[in-house]
Parts: sequence; C-alpha cells; structure tokens
Amino acid sequence: MDGRRLKLSNLDKVLYPTTGTTKGEVIDYYRRIAPLLVPQAAQRPATRKRWVDGVGTADKPGKVFFRKDLEDHAPDWVPRADIEHSDGVSTYPLIDETAVLAWLAQLAALEIHTPQWRFTADLEPDNPDRLVLDLDPGEGADLIDCARVAGWCREILTDMGLETYPVTSGSKGIHLYAPLDGDSTADEIATVAHQLARALEEDHPDHVVSDMKKSLRRGKVLVDWSQNNGHKTTICPYSLRGRLEPTVAAPPPGPGRRSRTPSSVISGWTRSSSGPRPARIRSLRSGSPRRRAVHPPCRPGIASRSTAPSATPRRPPSRSRRLARGPTPPTTRRRRSRRARRCS
Repeated sequence: MDGRRLKLSNLDKVLYPTTGTTKGEVIDYYRRIAPLLVPQAAQRPATRKRWVDGVGTADKPGKVFFRKDLEDHAPDWVPRADIEHSDGVSTYPLIDETAVLAWLAQLAALEIHTPQWRFTADLEPDNPDRLVLDLDPGEGADLIDCARVAGWCREILTDMGLETYPVTSGSKGIHLYAPLDGDSTADEIATVAHQLARALEEDHPDHVVSDMKKSLRRGKVLVDWSQNNGHKTTICPYSLRGRLEPTVAAPPPGPGRRSRTPSSVISGWTRSSSGPRPARIRSLRSGSPRRRAVHPPCRPGIASRSTAPSATPRRPPSRSRRLARGPTPPTTRRRRSRRARRCS
C-alpha cells in the first residue's frame, strides 16, 4: 500500500457483532477515508483504543485498552516521536500516511485520539493549532440540546474572530473546533475555553454546565473545555468509535444531503450505511502556510444563527457576550473580526 508492505490477517474476524462488521471492512474504511483523516492526524501523537476481540455486545462488552507507546513489532517505516511523561518517555506513532492507518486497523485500533497540537519539523511539541469544545449531554439532554449550545458557543467564538467547525462525536455529543494561528500556549487556550464555558453556564444555567460532576449534569449540556490541555486528547475527526455499531466522528452532511429532521442531521454516521466517503465530503481547507496546514474538519453549518434555537439572546449583554467584547485573548489576537473591534 503506497509502497509499504503490510501483513494483514483474520480479515473475516467480526469486530462489531451487532452489524457483523469485519476487520477487513474496518481496514477498507480507513483506507478510503485516509485522504480526510490523515490531514487531521498528521504530526500529532496518536493514542489508540484497541478492541482485539471486537466491541462485543450490550450483554457482553468486549475488552478494550488504551495504547500510547508504539507497538514493539511496528514496521520500521511507521513515523514516530517521543514525549516525556512523569513516568518516563513514550514513543507515539504519527499517522502521516494511509499505510499507518491500515496497519493500526489490522491491530483492531478502532479509535484514534489526538491532542490539539502537532510536532514541529524537529519533532518538538508545538503550540496548539486548534481549540476544541466538547459538548456532552447529561442524562435527560440530547444532541438537539448540544446543537443549541453549539450555537451559543459559535456566536462567542465568531465575535473573537474565530471560525467554528462542528463534528459529531460518533457517541453522544458534538465537538466544536476553531482553527488557531499557533501563537498561544495550551495553557492560555485552556484558560480562554474555561472562561467561555463558565460564562455560558452563568448565562444559561438551565441548559449549560462547566463542571464535570455528574450530579450537576442532569438535563444539561457539559461544555468540556479541558481537552485543550496539552496532555489530553480528543477523538480524531473521521475516526471510528468502539460502540455497538460502527459510528464515526464526522461533520454533518452538506446542505445538499441534509435530512429533514434535525436529529438525523447531527447524529453520528455509521460506517456500514452512510459513512463519510471522500467522494461525498468537500475537501478540507488548508491553513496558514507558515507551519503545517491547519485543516478544519468541516464547514460551519450546525446550529447556525439562522437555525439554532435562541442562538442570539434578545437581552442586555450577558457575561458570555462581555467575554467576547473584552480584551482579546492571545489565542485570537491576529484574527479579530470587524464586529469584535467595533465592540471594544
């Protein structure tokens, strides 16, 4: 594959018993989706969740484990980089080409998780090139509630001069991405994201929570800002999920394929039915030429101001609005919008 030699085995092994999806189909999916996934994962250390014997069933879930270090039997051609942790140095694979994806799928690494930063050309950790907000519905809330909160988040980030790109998590919620110029540290970005989450919680206390305590989340959407921490990871856009069915963390369909029901527009796609294919999804945009390109995972579309319920509060400026109007954080200084400048 692409000049690399891979040894594949047990292609008929069922990894998703509910749908009968086999390892061969998983490998084929990752081979076909590579033109979209690789730009998202390139030069990022990849943590994998592996289901060696499959995801199992609702009554008997399969065993799963996280894998950080590169497998000892990894081919020499797999690119890699080291990260020093408190307990020692770990060597991570870099998903810079299709063959690496296919090799990981052979190992039943169904999920790919990556941080918000990339390695530099010298294989040193760089500043993050994106901000992410993980919108996770608590008990009694759903994806529609996540879409409403995504609209509020998007409005604030737009006033900060940032574009936003939604990705269904493939599980229960929505990930909202905003590409950055790479000038700010992970700590600075996490601080801004935390302020945004707390501001939204104050403005919409019946709908939003910024604290991860499960006792506070019933009927609300958690705005998880913590994944901007340089030590944390998020499911990579276009990765499969290790659920009962092979759902995908993917952007919603484009306007031409949008369903009539909001819930189906924002629900995670399944690989076996309407899974994202390169021919069906618009090519990813390139970012700043001064570093490795920033690739937004999709077009803005979910919970837009024209469609999201209560996306524009009709009342005096709230704390979240004042956050957008206040001093521009270093994360967004270069990309401040005209609207934000007029509000200062």
